[in-house]
Amino acid sequence: MLQQIRPAIMMIVTMTVITGLAYPLAMTGISQAIFPHQANGSLIEKDGKVIGSALIGQNFASEKYFHGRPSATTDTDPNDATKTVPAPYNAANSSGSNLGPTSKALIDRVKTDTEALQKENPGTPVPVDLVTTSASGLDPDITPAGALFQVPRIAKARNLPEDRVRALVEAQISGRLAGIIGEPHVNVLQLNLALDALGAS
Repeated sequence: MLQQIRPAIMMIVTMTVITGLAYPLAMTGISQAIFPHQANGSLIEKDGKVIGSALIGQNFASEKYFHGRPSATTDTDPNDATKTVPAPYNAANSSGSNLGPTSKALIDRVKTDTEALQKENPGTPVPVDLVTTSASGLDPDITPAGALFQVPRIAKARNLPEDRVRALVEAQISGRLAGIIGEPHVNVLQLNLALDALGAS
């Protein structure tokens, strides 16, 4: 019996050291050496202070900023722990709405959001990403069309020429990876930082 137990124990100890200690330490060391920014969360700093991550969206509500996609994330209701309340871009509770395409609640919300956006920029089709949530609720990016749609509002709120704001958006567009993977997109946090810098200049 000892002949069977001893190899089993040795195998557990060996595999624990290899897969639970050596491998994670090696991967952490390699990632810190080759991709330190990404390995540390793709954090964005302003004036030496971390203000967010390029990978997690934020809830910009002011008319002076570009808005991201709607977020369906929630948090525990502080008044009743058995219920939840909307908490946009809650990184501790990544989730989608789980509402299907025939859901009346979803249809009503999209209609309401679309009507509000149409008032903001009459005569221009509303980009779909400005009224639909992502699966995670934390999407940091919008389409170039979604950003350009908001240019008139931003220009008016900041008293800037529309062509300058439009040029800023176009300069912030990230293309497909290697020219084939993904879709062109704009990171909302980085765009708003560039917008603040434009206003300051």
